[in-house]
Amino acid sequence: MVQREDYQQIEDYLKGTLDEESRAQFELRLQHEPRLAQELKEQRILQKSFDRYGFRNELKAQLEDIHHEMESENERIKRPVFNRYGMRVFWKKHLPTMAVAASVALITVFSSVLVLDYVRSLETKQATYYRALKREVDNIKQKQKSIANNPNPALPPAPEVRPVRYSATGFIVSPIGYLVTDYHVIEGADSLFIESRTESRADKVQRYKVKEVYSDPASDLAILKIVDTTFIPFSSLPYTFKARESDLGEPVYTLAFPREDMVYGEGSISSRTGYEGDTTAYQISIPVNPGNSGGPLLDDRGHLIGIIKGKSLAEDGATFAVKSKHLIKLIRSIPKDSLSEPLLLPMSNRMKGLKRPEQIKQIQNLVFNVKVYH
Repeated sequence: MVQREDYQQIEDYLKGTLDEESRAQFELRLQHEPRLAQELKEQRILQKSFDRYGFRNELKAQLEDIHHEMESENERIKRPVFNRYGMRVFWKKHLPTMAVAASVALITVFSSVLVLDYVRSLETKQATYYRALKREVDNIKQKQKSIANNPNPALPPAPEVRPVRYSATGFIVSPIGYLVTDYHVIEGADSLFIESRTESRADKVQRYKVKEVYSDPASDLAILKIVDTTFIPFSSLPYTFKARESDLGEPVYTLAFPREDMVYGEGSISSRTGYEGDTTAYQISIPVNPGNSGGPLLDDRGHLIGIIKGKSLAEDGATFAVKSKHLIKLIRSIPKDSLSEPLLLPMSNRMKGLKRPEQIKQIQNLVFNVKVYH
């Protein structure tokens, strides 16, 4: 996201008032920040339009002067002293200026139309370049609703089982049963459950009822709590939450449920900002699907650094994740009366130095498939 001070720097850059060092730093940013480069391009187009507009106003003033002079000449026509020779002198004197003014007026009109079309096309592209996973989830909602309204009569009815609207991912943030997922996953849900297969028996599914505790639509985060009486709290969590930002190019990985079985994905941090320069998110090079929403993003040292949120349509494998520091901020802002028990984040990390397969074994039972029902 382009900041207010960036616009001043763009203006200074276009005016040529930046010193050599500032100009070099700004041009380096342009190479690594596509949104800033795009903003510069748009500002340059608008500045040219304004320049043409100013020039047109100057010519307009000249034309007005000519008009007044013409009116004076017309008054002279009524007098005997004005003759055809005087009219020829007048046109010879002012015809070049009037021709230039007419040409500039036409160019300005066409330029304005082109600029407006360009801005509209940018808005259209920006609207299609990014798709929150919520939109794909909405498609699944519609399909499930259609199936529910038009059941196959050949199949026996199952009135005790309510159809799943869609599923996504959530993970434990406190041993006593608090989880986090994306807000768009649970928005408008009637009931929520989480499921996970145990490490010892792949055919045995752990299933718990959960409820929404606190949500922040602005950051697209939601805190859930296991309310099932069969749930046994975890002794501790092996990972910690990273409060500072990670480095560009740092290896990262995620576990999620884009289907019924857990799926592993790995990549790296490709940008410290998300879609259109969003400073609350990272861009990462991990392909995702709707079920990845709410999945944890971890680094090599076992720090949780983000929560999967959305993806880009313009670039394959460009995924966005909310930074963990915003999750920490959200948890600390939860009113105490909203929690049945204190939500305390883990303080020790048991995954440092472990190889990736060992890290996965440590956390796979803490990542759940979130099931949303009608």
